[in-house]
Amino acid sequence: MTRRKLRVLVARFGSGYANAMLKLANACSEAGFEVVYTDLQDPQAIVASAIQEAVDHIGITILPGANLEDFAKLFKLLDENGVSHIRITAGGFLPDEDMARIKEMGALDFYPKGSIYKRIDQWTKDFGESTEP
Repeated sequence: MTRRKLRVLVARFGSGYANAMLKLANACSEAGFEVVYTDLQDPQAIVASAIQEAVDHIGITILPGANLEDFAKLFKLLDENGVSHIRITAGGFLPDEDMARIKEMGALDFYPKGSIYKRIDQWTKDFGESTEP
C-alpha cells in the first residue's frame, strides 16, 4: 500500500517578496511534501483552495501589509467549514508579540524573517512524521 504525500498549500498575507514563498515551497517539496503553490492572499480564498486541494497543512508567508485580522479570519473560516484539522504554520515580518498571538490562535509555529531554511526543513520532516497514519 502506497501512502500519499502530505499536501501543503503555500499562500501569503501581504505583498512583495515572492522569493520567500518560493523558498518555502521548495523546502516543503524537498522534505517530501506535495506542494500546492498559490498567490492567494484572501483568507476565504485560501480556505476554499485548501478544501479543494485536500491539503493537510497551510504555510503562510507574512509580508509587509499583513495583519492579525487575516489570521483570525483564516482560523474562523477553517472552523466554520469543518476543516479545523488543517494545520497552519506561518513565518515572515511580524513583531514578537504578534508571533505569540498567532500561535495562541492555533498556529503550530511561527518562523520570523531570516529563519534558517534548514530549521524549517527539519520542521517539515517532523510534521510529516507526526501526521503519518
